[in-house]
Amino acid sequence: MQKIRKGDTVQVMSGADKGKKGKVLEVFGEDGKVQVEDVFVQKRHLKPGKVMSQPNGGIIDRAGKIDISKVEFYSEKLGRPVRVGIKTKEDGSKVRVAKGRGVEGVELD
Repeated sequence: MQKIRKGDTVQVMSGADKGKKGKVLEVFGEDGKVQVEDVFVQKRHLKPGKVMSQPNGGIIDRAGKIDISKVEFYSEKLGRPVRVGIKTKEDGSKVRVAKGRGVEGVELD
């Protein structure tokens, strides 16, 4: 079970975009990176005819990959970013829980 998944809201903890919140668009587990909406936006120059969505080419903005260690899960329930742990219930199912002082064991799913 992954601690950060596609669709989660995360907050950037370091770098140029520190403090920004966004939704995870994609997780690259093998690289240890994530793509977050409206964070680390890069310009991409396209030649004409290379991409069907941009037949005339041009410059587009897209979200770049950032290291997963630079983001923390943002809990709407708690209203702040928290570290995530995994807990196994009595029935054998796994659930994500918040870790840290004052929030230990709060279920996030």
